[in-house]
Amino acid sequence: MDIEELQTFVEVAHAGGISSAALRLGIAKSIVSRRLARLEAELGVQLLSRTTRGAALTEAGTTFKDYAAKICVETDVAREAILPNGALRGRLRIAAPLSFGPTHFAPVLAEMARRHPQLHIHACYSDSRVDLITDGYDCAIRLGFLEDSTLKARRVGPIFGNLVASPCYIKTHGAPETPDEILAHEALMQGTEAWQFMDGDKIIAVHPQGRFKADSATALAAAAVAGLGVAWLPDFITQEHMATGALVPIMTRYPPPPAGAYVIRPPGQHPARKVRILTEMLIEYFEQSPYLWSGAALRSVSKSTKAC
Repeated sequence: MDIEELQTFVEVAHAGGISSAALRLGIAKSIVSRRLARLEAELGVQLLSRTTRGAALTEAGTTFKDYAAKICVETDVAREAILPNGALRGRLRIAAPLSFGPTHFAPVLAEMARRHPQLHIHACYSDSRVDLITDGYDCAIRLGFLEDSTLKARRVGPIFGNLVASPCYIKTHGAPETPDEILAHEALMQGTEAWQFMDGDKIIAVHPQGRFKADSATALAAAAVAGLGVAWLPDFITQEHMATGALVPIMTRYPPPPAGAYVIRPPGQHPARKVRILTEMLIEYFEQSPYLWSGAALRSVSKSTKAC
């Protein structure tokens, strides 16, 4: 049984179609179709039902997929184990945030590719949450506070943030002074997330409400500058706006607890070595660049404010 045929089948099962799988694998659709046909002929069963919308797993395909995925993972581990000098090969498919990802995480991925010339890295930058298992990612970088999940996570560094608003918003609507008062204000959010604040050693969670939502922290910062509401945002997103006075920190008596940057991966006993090495490189990056993430740049922020 050809390992490439197994890997192709697993990719099609994750992608839900031959075209999507071919795009992920970087090969022609005809090659994907031929590999699937050979695999089905060897097994003597139909694994996929082709439709106008894509390819759906048959009952046999659903059963076979998990076994095939395990074989592919074990094969990758075995290949990595015999490579000289800790080299990596194969493919690393990673999802990273669009906010700050292309400017700060992309260089880490580029350095990883330079160190491991046999490794193919496919990165997707989006602030929307992807489904690692369904979409076939090896891992993802996520910022903020992690939700309860079956996914495995490793914290690689801290992310500091502030509750902010524009001087114009504050002049018109005032500013909340306690977490409870946030409920009386327009909140700029990504979805239905809770905001956390510290009252001494106690953490207070608030579920704010608002009419403006976006899956991009940069877009939320722009909305805050426009005076649409209050926003909890990472310092690395707001520091330029804070420096010009377009945004100011509010409710500083109740600071948000430090959030984090995490590498998350699908559940499994041990992470693939390529994921472990990426995690180690990101930890090193955060340790070498504390100024970018600590909010230290905001301590010298100008006190000036923009005119309404």
